[in-house]
Amino acid sequence: MRRSAILGVGHHVPDKVVTNHDLAKLMPTTDEWIVQRTGIKERRYAEDGVGASDLAVPACHMALERAGLEVKDVDAIVFATLSPDVQFPGSGCFLQRKLGLPGVPAMDVRNQCSGFLYGLSVADAWVRVGQFRHVLVVGAEVHSTGVEFTERGRDVAVIFGDGAGAAVVGPSDRDDRGIFSIRLHADGKGAEDLWIPAPASRHMPRITHEMLDQGLQWPHMKGKQVFRWAVEKMPEVAREVLDAAGWTTDDVDLFVPHQANMRINQMVAMNLGIPADKTVHNIERYGNTTAATIPIGLSEAYAEGRLKGGARVLMAAFGSGYTWAGAVARF
Repeated sequence: MRRSAILGVGHHVPDKVVTNHDLAKLMPTTDEWIVQRTGIKERRYAEDGVGASDLAVPACHMALERAGLEVKDVDAIVFATLSPDVQFPGSGCFLQRKLGLPGVPAMDVRNQCSGFLYGLSVADAWVRVGQFRHVLVVGAEVHSTGVEFTERGRDVAVIFGDGAGAAVVGPSDRDDRGIFSIRLHADGKGAEDLWIPAPASRHMPRITHEMLDQGLQWPHMKGKQVFRWAVEKMPEVAREVLDAAGWTTDDVDLFVPHQANMRINQMVAMNLGIPADKTVHNIERYGNTTAATIPIGLSEAYAEGRLKGGARVLMAAFGSGYTWAGAVARF
């Protein structure tokens, strides 16, 4: 089988910047409280009427341009999101239409913060077996319309932001370039530690006034449990993919962790022995954009000159489900 490679990366975030001071006008919180607990100083919010697939379009164009490809070269789309444009159909179909790719297959991946790496594994397999040549892997989110700006919801509301990232996956042109290993994991015992209880198909009707009054339509998080699992599982899967590739942490030129919490990123990097100057952090500017954090991080690293040809890159994510994943690639 031929090895697949990430040929190009791109990203796009909304123009609207929302600072911690802005949020403090909406609910009881402070800049100091948010920064101390999350490391976040600001995030981006999309305008009304803009969905996840809208944010994905410019990210995809950037990724294709950097890969030296055109839209017509795309053979398939994998769209990772927990905030689809609508309940159904999938956002991948909306993106396919907006890119002008009729007939090209498109599917959504619902693995939340691990979604991009889960999607990358699908694209990697498709390219390696020769089913498709160029696959767009997208992570895009609009969280700002789905959080509760009240004291009850502030622990979650301050964390999330909107944005999109994309990668073009295709056949590698060199033996020393490509995706060298990907590992995926899940454990449903923590499913209710970070979730939205309603609307739900297991209820008739799916949502009631009582559910709305209880705030079940908003995200609910048990922060301490999520933190504990993340700092354990991200280093674990990072070592797993490094071992599978025959690499050590000393071989890593760039570590791109999922951006959920600055303290998590710092603890994971410290656990792995990866120095700060090799670790990508952008959570202070964008917050947690779930499936979009890793491709945004890759794209910004490329623009900054940190992601150069030959760079060995480690990626790791943890999210609700619980799900976690890791990957190593050489650019």
